[in-house]
Amino acid sequence: MALTTKDIALLAGVSQSTVSRSLNNSPLISVETRRRVLQIAEEQGFEFNANARGLSTNRTNTIGVIYPDDYLDHDVSLYLGSLLTQLRKILEQWDLDLIVSFKENRKTGIDSIKRLVMRKKVDGLIIVHSQSDTSTLEFLEKSDIPFVFLHFYHNSGKVEGINQVYTDHFTGGYLGTEHLIKLGHRRILCVSADAEGEYAQRRRGYQAALEHHKIAWDPALVLFGDRTFQSGYNLVLAHGDLFDSVTATFVHTDTMALGVMEALKATGKRIPQDIAVVGYDDVELTAYFQPRLTTVHQPREELATLACERLVQLLSAKRSLRGKQIKVQPTLVVRQSCGAHLA
Repeated sequence: MALTTKDIALLAGVSQSTVSRSLNNSPLISVETRRRVLQIAEEQGFEFNANARGLSTNRTNTIGVIYPDDYLDHDVSLYLGSLLTQLRKILEQWDLDLIVSFKENRKTGIDSIKRLVMRKKVDGLIIVHSQSDTSTLEFLEKSDIPFVFLHFYHNSGKVEGINQVYTDHFTGGYLGTEHLIKLGHRRILCVSADAEGEYAQRRRGYQAALEHHKIAWDPALVLFGDRTFQSGYNLVLAHGDLFDSVTATFVHTDTMALGVMEALKATGKRIPQDIAVVGYDDVELTAYFQPRLTTVHQPREELATLACERLVQLLSAKRSLRGKQIKVQPTLVVRQSCGAHLA
């Protein structure tokens, strides 16, 4: 009788899902546990990646990844580019290829999701796109193709029936604001993006933290940029008096935060002595600027891993599975720009 992951789980004293993740090198499993499971599997002659290879002989072994149009804009694509790298790394562990496309062909207007599915180009979809119109959702349901929404939360009327993995941006907005409050700041400027979805959630978290600490929310202390470095820089130049009136600013993307920091330095401000700065996303680019940026970390690796694992579950299932909402918690990364090391 062939050895199963259930047998390995019993031998290793762990759950079956832990065995599956260990065999596929999931970063969610500790090195020690993964090593023990792999050793038992090897000793027992278990064939690695059996669940991925055994999905179906009639599959393409290709996953479609749908990205938003503004992914082509360098300033706003840093986080999403890093997320795509994680997706590729994880899918390759399952011996799955990926096709990256946008929601629509910008020249023909043809819906890329419908094109990939109808031409049988992919076995499943990971959709990293903020908009999900009713017709697309109905098409996906009728086509019976597995799909997972990633990063952007889709609050549709059928939310319970879909699968999505996303960051808790309300908590992220709360964390960044409360950190500054605990450092003694009472007048905190919020620099956000003029958009709903994740940015609206970050703003609500900002407002909730102020209210929890008995600080009146002032709409005049909320500015909007377009998520680019230049936008952050220009906001400082255009609203110098406002930046002079606060002791801290919470900027809702790292790219804009870096622009804000450079403009503040150019106008003679010291960071964090004169004004503290906190960003959001924790992109790699922040390593090249001084002072190092304190920021809210979006767990890219965990988000990508959970989305890929859920999609493989859907592909492997012999019957339809119920929709699953997976909300991942962000964390605060404290560096130099907030002044915590001076407190």
